[in-house]
Amino acid sequence: MADQNRSSIDWEDIRVFIALARHGSMTAAARALSVNHATVTRRVAALEERLGVKLVERRPNGYVLTPDGVRTLASAHEMETAAASLARSHEAAGPTGLVRVNAPPSLSHDVIVPHLASFAAEHPGLDIEVVADVRPVSLERHETDIALRFGRPLDGDFIARHLITVAYGFYASRAWHARVANGDDPVFVGFDEATTHIPDASWLVQQFPKARISFRASTQSAQATAAKCGAGIALLPHFIGRADPDLHPCLTDIAPPSRELWMLIRKGDRTGAAVRATTKVIEQIFVSEHARFG
Repeated sequence: MADQNRSSIDWEDIRVFIALARHGSMTAAARALSVNHATVTRRVAALEERLGVKLVERRPNGYVLTPDGVRTLASAHEMETAAASLARSHEAAGPTGLVRVNAPPSLSHDVIVPHLASFAAEHPGLDIEVVADVRPVSLERHETDIALRFGRPLDGDFIARHLITVAYGFYASRAWHARVANGDDPVFVGFDEATTHIPDASWLVQQFPKARISFRASTQSAQATAAKCGAGIALLPHFIGRADPDLHPCLTDIAPPSRELWMLIRKGDRTGAAVRATTKVIEQIFVSEHARFG
């Protein structure tokens, strides 16, 4: 009987398991699938029984995959991608299926989204999801297929490609520009408490440990808006600061460190047509717009 159970895997069990792996909790997975909590529990338990292995473990902060769960998720994701591609294959030639892209908020709106939206429009069988989040989402858990990260990761079974070096500067309103030029102590726009761990935030505190931070926000686009409105001086990538005529370079005698942007994909996804095509578009974005980042 056990062998018969293991030979018959229900696609709905797989789909629910993928959702739990992506969202990390039964409640979030149930919400994403529009089912109840009990259905998620039952489906995952059924898949574990059919495979004969433990796939997830409950922890205080949610569910985590076991080693068997990680291996199963890779195969499950291949099934999901194949099913999506099959469903769309009659609609258009070219790449098909869903590709998820995770990128920093500072890059997503003005740099990544316009190009990828045009690319998706050219390929009716291709769906693209861009998640702009300060908190990196997981490649290993298949929460995303392509991840753009500042700084090359030191571990993980990923393929990492260098995209561009992003240079930074200080920007402020015309009034604050004049005040700093006249010798006033700078007041800054900075990061909120949830993002104080990122290198930009740490460097600013180290460089100006006694300076007041009058306004805090989690994204650099929001910080740019606050600086433009006169809240203080913001440390911004040049591609944000230079794009707004109401922002003016400040503290030009101080050179903030630049940051390296990398693109990551899972090694097992490098032959997938949709992921491969999308990575080529992303690479071309930074080739064609290289001048914005120096």
